[in-house]
Amino acid sequence: MSSISIRPPKVYTSEESNCIPPNDFIIGTWHVTHSTLPLWKDKRNVNITYELLPADSAGVQKLDDLVQYQAVNSEKIKIVHGVDTPTPGNPGAWDWRGKGWLMIASSHWECLGFGHTDDENRWIVTYFAKTIFTPAGIDIYSRNKEGLTQSIVDQILSALKGLGVKDMTDLANSVFQVPQN
Repeated sequence: MSSISIRPPKVYTSEESNCIPPNDFIIGTWHVTHSTLPLWKDKRNVNITYELLPADSAGVQKLDDLVQYQAVNSEKIKIVHGVDTPTPGNPGAWDWRGKGWLMIASSHWECLGFGHTDDENRWIVTYFAKTIFTPAGIDIYSRNKEGLTQSIVDQILSALKGLGVKDMTDLANSVFQVPQN
């Protein structure tokens, strides 16, 4: 595997993003194996499924965004459903809006890095901007439910710390594992 490349969120740089996962890379189901977001602290089996929606009249390609998870001590599967719209002027970033009763909720997320391991497991590092409900945070996604090797996770965290942005270093230092079983 080549070295891991991570970029800072747009809020910390004026450089154009080179972290734009192609649609065929991002669509499908991802397992959230590591996070800094407090909402995942007492959750397990967190996964996100992205599906391409038909382009709208302006040609904008949105994503259907379905999050499923369980509380650590529950068998009940909970669902959060929304739509991701590409953020104008920020390739590799999306603005999420909830569906149904969550229509009032919105957030902004960006891909900071993506790739695949030697065993062809794919990964994505996402950054979530602060909202009225949650602090800014980082998630590490894996195609495989088993997640990434500790070596790969360590390389991702090292790359985040290597950005030289205090907020990103602080987030990298607070990453925890999300149970998958």
